[in-house]
Amino acid sequence: MTGLLATKPRAADVPALAEAALWHELNLTPKPGLVDRANSGSHRDMDYALFTRSIAAITPWFRRFEAAGFAYAHFPVSEQLRRLRPFGIACEQAMLAATNGVNTHKGGIFALGLLCFAAGRLRGQARRLSADALCQAVSEMCRGMVQRELAGKSVATTAGERQFQQYGLTGARGEAESGFAMARSVPGVSLHERLLRLMAVNPDSNLVSRGGIEGLHYVQRYAQRLLKEGWDLAALEAMNRALVERNLSPGGSADLLSVAWVLGEI
Repeated sequence: MTGLLATKPRAADVPALAEAALWHELNLTPKPGLVDRANSGSHRDMDYALFTRSIAAITPWFRRFEAAGFAYAHFPVSEQLRRLRPFGIACEQAMLAATNGVNTHKGGIFALGLLCFAAGRLRGQARRLSADALCQAVSEMCRGMVQRELAGKSVATTAGERQFQQYGLTGARGEAESGFAMARSVPGVSLHERLLRLMAVNPDSNLVSRGGIEGLHYVQRYAQRLLKEGWDLAALEAMNRALVERNLSPGGSADLLSVAWVLGEI
């Protein structure tokens, strides 16, 4: 067996996976209440073409997030979010410039940006890159975020703060602080099944913003019923019509679907 050399497996390219995840999520059709190839779901100010421009604008920043994580790898973990935040803000500005001010991917920038930054941090510390290691690094960086940014506010001035005070919902911050526990808990043979599993359990702040806690519970029960009784593409199209009629969009679950896909590929 001469001539065969053992090769070290290449580490996952997290920025490339993050970009691919956004395309997979966008192209998944039908996608109840969300923008896909067929329609704009419950979004009157968005369509497929707008999302393609948004993805093109924000994905170059994924490499910059990773490079920043590498550059700051040996700074204390408590400083990491402060160092990442300016890059996240700049990425959001690039998105808004490409979409004429429409928020297409703010949640995706937050979640996928954290994964890319964490990947750079692990590489800078010469640590093995795995899904577990990435999620642990994100959790460590985000430790205390819910307490600082939600629980510590006596007067709610943002939707996230109001939802925390009214319902105890921690949103994207809580999921990041948990190391994306929910995104990792939804196995499925297809992206559609993973999305349904997420919608069935995710306390999606987007749904609460649009339809109150009743809107959230409606979508959760609908997804749970489909998972229990069986579903096909026609059932998902019917769910899309029902969510559009109620102006409901599970955008938080769409963001977590992208995270779940990246972690699954790693």
